[in-house]
Amino acid sequence: MELIDLTLIWAGIIGFGVIMYILMDGFDLGVGILFPFAPTETSRDMMMNSVAPVWDGNETWLILGGAGLLAAFPLVYSVFLPALYIGVFLMLAGLIFRGIAFEFRFKANKSRYLWNWSFFGGSLVASFAQGAVVGTYIQGFETEGFVYVGGALDWLTPFTVVTGIGLVAGYALLGATWTIMKTEGETQEWAYRLTPKLLATVMAVFLIISIWTPLVDEFVAERWFGQLHVLWVLPAAAVLLAWIQYRALHKREEIIPFVSTMGIFVCAYLGLLASKLPYIVPPDHTLWDAASDPGSQLFLLVGVLFVTPVILAYTAWTYWVFRGKVTHDSGYH
Repeated sequence: MELIDLTLIWAGIIGFGVIMYILMDGFDLGVGILFPFAPTETSRDMMMNSVAPVWDGNETWLILGGAGLLAAFPLVYSVFLPALYIGVFLMLAGLIFRGIAFEFRFKANKSRYLWNWSFFGGSLVASFAQGAVVGTYIQGFETEGFVYVGGALDWLTPFTVVTGIGLVAGYALLGATWTIMKTEGETQEWAYRLTPKLLATVMAVFLIISIWTPLVDEFVAERWFGQLHVLWVLPAAAVLLAWIQYRALHKREEIIPFVSTMGIFVCAYLGLLASKLPYIVPPDHTLWDAASDPGSQLFLLVGVLFVTPVILAYTAWTYWVFRGKVTHDSGYH
């Protein structure tokens, strides 16, 4: 019982870290995806300034989720890394390149347009790679025991391409609604015009993936259509949130579009977890199969219980300090 309790606690911690990363880093990746399409260079300055105080801290959640997964479920890495070497490399390379472009753009003059496209490219590659990795998790891995026996490109399939495109569109929607909330004038109006199109794209991909996923995995089909009919509340909630956002955009609301987009992401994330758990390495290996020794889990849990409140506190404080809007001449006010 002790092992089961610690394993579930760690699953909850990692799951929390992952969704926090998706929500927090998602909108600044989305800003990068939209960057070249902003109406003016001043708009790009405002968009970048809006995420400048928070983007570094947002990636803390990726470290927490990744390090927690290694500590609590080390056997997962024996499958995930060989299966996803190229996808994970592309994700990390995109994040690194985006960070470099972020810093260099502020100091560049004649070459600023190159760093604009670099910021876009890094954000796009990282977002697509994350979505493809999620798609690979959904479709499962070819394993013998806890050894991956598939090919280096098995992660890249039509299904994972669609999930990659879906996450790119989702992050772009987060970025657009963040821009609505944090900017004003021409930049905000551009984001208002763009957001309905992105919302329609996200919901279309959401529908495609929802239909396709049960066809990819019989376990998912059985869970949604045979075991847990209550799960249908999640896509229903996502559709409701999309309608709320559509209404809010027409009323020129500033905060509701961003919050509703986050809600759509949470519904999709909970739907994914409900579809696959307790299998952490689909199609055969559960959380308990992959868990580390209970003593190791308990020792590491003590540290996490101290670190997580600190991360939450400084994250909340940062967003509170920079809660205003960005202007074209003076940054936050």
